[in-house]
Amino acid sequence: MKIYLDNAATTQLDTAVFKAMTPYLLEHYGNPSSHHAHGREAKLAIENARATIARLINASPEEIIFTSGGTEADNTAILSTIRVQQIKNVITTPLEHHAVLHLLENLEKQGEIKLNYLTINKQGEIDLAELEQLLKNNGRSLVSVMHANNEIGNLNDIDAIGELCERYDAVFHTDTVQTIGHYRHDLQKLKAHFIASSAHKFHGPKGVGFLYCRKGTGLTKLLHGGSQERQLRAGTENIHGIIGLATALEIAYQDIDAHQTYIQNLKNRLIAKLTEQIPGVSFNGNSAIADKSLYTVLSVNLPFTDVNLLSYLDQQGVSVSGGSACSTGSASHVLKALNNGASGYTIRFSFSKFNTAQEIDFTVAALAAVYRSVAA
Repeated sequence: MKIYLDNAATTQLDTAVFKAMTPYLLEHYGNPSSHHAHGREAKLAIENARATIARLINASPEEIIFTSGGTEADNTAILSTIRVQQIKNVITTPLEHHAVLHLLENLEKQGEIKLNYLTINKQGEIDLAELEQLLKNNGRSLVSVMHANNEIGNLNDIDAIGELCERYDAVFHTDTVQTIGHYRHDLQKLKAHFIASSAHKFHGPKGVGFLYCRKGTGLTKLLHGGSQERQLRAGTENIHGIIGLATALEIAYQDIDAHQTYIQNLKNRLIAKLTEQIPGVSFNGNSAIADKSLYTVLSVNLPFTDVNLLSYLDQQGVSVSGGSACSTGSASHVLKALNNGASGYTIRFSFSKFNTAQEIDFTVAALAAVYRSVAA
């Protein structure tokens, strides 16, 4: 049996998405910048995809810029804010994805920004009162806070953050890579200037995503060359990828409530069975709290054992990812930031609509067997 429980890293391509992409690999192969029929056909497909995405997130088509994925979208949003709007004060959290943190750290080293980190408690939660104080006491700021953490699944209240940013005339960028395609986003209500997306997180293809940039928010180019994407992002468009992105998002929205219920039930099943069968198990952050965490992610802290659990599960045919909280290796930056004294093995389980209850049961049984052998 092969079981895939690493969906926060990437997801299985939906066959309907593959079917929608295939004609743009084999038949409609024109360059969208060409002015002949083949080119016009490709250009129309891109603009239809842009309109589909805009409709689904309640934005305008001109606010959607296609990118190579979440990293490029995050980098473009942050660099644009700092260099176009000349904002020097940045507020973020120590739990952000490296696409955000590494860029901000480098900009601080170069003297371009002053970087402020919000305090994180042992559950991985931020304090909105602290954010408000930082907004009050500094000049105009960029706030970069992710919607959901990719390791521990914590959800941040981006609606409340957006309201604070609007009140203090701050620019708000939120990395929504883990939540686009899993939750509905209404950009007429959310007070965000930028959100980022990557298709392969919701059963689309790798190598394509989009940046939402609110009208009137300036953008700078990361890539210089041709006039693609209204001269905002040079390079021949990834046509089949863009078609796949829009199709995957449309499919996700069709059954989003049913999928959320189904996947949350799988997560609840895993929590219950781990708790029942493995004494001493615990959960990182708000991972096990349904209304405070991403329903697709569960970060589990398992008691220390001499068995390398990730390798063991891999041998059993179960694909997961993880990090260490102490002696088993270097902890991830997220686990370090929690500073909750947890020890043992951390495994991140992440789920999709393609997982089953039988897979959950098999995985728990495999882990429980390790701890039974240790106790024997």
